[in-house]
Amino acid sequence: MKNYSAKNVEQYIENCPKDAQDELRKIRAAILEIAPDATERTDYFEIPGYSYAGYDYNGMFAWFSFKKPNVRLHVRPPVIQEHKKELEGFATTTSIVSFPINKEIPIPLVKKLVKASIKVMKDKSS
Repeated sequence: MKNYSAKNVEQYIENCPKDAQDELRKIRAAILEIAPDATERTDYFEIPGYSYAGYDYNGMFAWFSFKKPNVRLHVRPPVIQEHKKELEGFATTTSIVSFPINKEIPIPLVKKLVKASIKVMKDKSS
């Protein structure tokens, strides 16, 4: 597996194959729309991630990555399990949903998952 790590999010996207870059930018935009004041970083897992200071796991609540042939959204457990019905048809793990790059990414679903991941993070800290 190729390592696409980079010093910043835009460089990470540019290091990925051309046919994945637009989809990665769509996921990035969806995350930033839901969490415009989050810190964007690549130092946690060496993939683009988003955090708020003052929470566990360094405040991380969402990440995205590319692993051929999928663009992947990483969220906190148990978000995937709680949205299992909506994620039918997509490959998932405990904390990752994979979107094939040859199909339209369901951005409203991405936003919903990111919101749920933020809630899980904040609820754990209460």
